Amino acid sequence: MQTKYPLKIQAIRSKGQQARLYVYFPLPLAAAIGLEAGEAVQWELLDRGELHLLRPHAPKANTRQRAGKSAEPGAVLAKHTAS
Repeated sequence: MQTKYPLKIQAIRSKGQQARLYVYFPLPLAAAIGLEAGEAVQWELLDRGELHLLRPHAPKANTRQRAGKSAEPGAVLAKHTAS
C-alpha cells in the first residue's frame, strides 16, 4: 500500500463570502482507515507543520495487526513539510 498521498488544499470561493479551504482524502487512504462520508472528525493543531486528525467515533478495526503507531485509537496524522 502506498504510504504517502500528496495533495493540494482547494479553495472554494463564493460571491460575497470568504474563501473556504478543503482537504480531500484519497479513496485508498480513506478505505484503509475505514473513513466514511459524513463522519465527524476534528483537527488538533500540534504545530505549524503538523495536524492531528481525531475520529471520536472511529469504528473498531477488524484486523489483528495495526497499520502503525498512533497517539490514540482512530487517529491520523497530517504533516506539512516545507519544500
